[in-house]
Amino acid sequence: MADTRPILFFDSGVGGLSVLAPARALLPQAPLVYAADSAGFPYGIRSEEEIAARVPALLGRLAERYRPRLIVIACNTASTIALAHVRAALDIPIVGTVPAIKPAALLSKARVIGVLGTEATVRQPYVDNLAAQFAADCMVIRHGSAELVQLAEAKLHGEMPDPARFRAVLEGLFDQPGGERIDVIVNACTHFPLVEAELAAVAAHPVTFVDGGPGIARRIAYLTEGQEWPDVRPPGIAVFTRLDDAAHALAPALAGYGLARLEAL
Repeated sequence: MADTRPILFFDSGVGGLSVLAPARALLPQAPLVYAADSAGFPYGIRSEEEIAARVPALLGRLAERYRPRLIVIACNTASTIALAHVRAALDIPIVGTVPAIKPAALLSKARVIGVLGTEATVRQPYVDNLAAQFAADCMVIRHGSAELVQLAEAKLHGEMPDPARFRAVLEGLFDQPGGERIDVIVNACTHFPLVEAELAAVAAHPVTFVDGGPGIARRIAYLTEGQEWPDVRPPGIAVFTRLDDAAHALAPALAGYGLARLEAL
């Protein structure tokens, strides 16, 4: 029999869809479960202690219910804080999400990189280590924005936020010393690629945006190489820790990512 165990993607909200999409394209027969911790959203303003405790507990419940072959923590904040805790708690392959500083450094000609994430992500020592390891010859400028997470969520709900709000977020990078030389911006929150077009449209000067989604898709393919899949991919499932009207309003957008069924955890 074909192996029907899904790949499970986890995020605080809908940002992880930017990771699910390239994985879905690369592995067209893989069953998919997408879990959003809507009751805990947003993670970027929560304490590290709360995230470190909450994420392993939720993933334990999700693993028990859906029996995934692999879990993707499709959230930079949760990954930089809770990845080690999750790997210690669960005997399942776990793929984390980290800021794409390495590919950004390879692309940057000006040697000035912007890192745009949540407040919780941009202050992590993990980001310091990535910058030191892969971008030692670059100036790395960081800015944390909780508002951009909300703007991405609003877009998935069908709203059209004011472009000035996106411009103000980018000014948090460009207005810092050296910011006018930034030529590559790392979208260090999985929500942010969902509004990349809106950011690019209001940028003060041309920049290239990079994120970890394609690299994570390749990592999933590598870890599942040789495994069996169903002949036909079943409809995907979207799971919410709070299945309220706001979650149900996302159904049309989720259907575009192959997630046809909504469930509550």
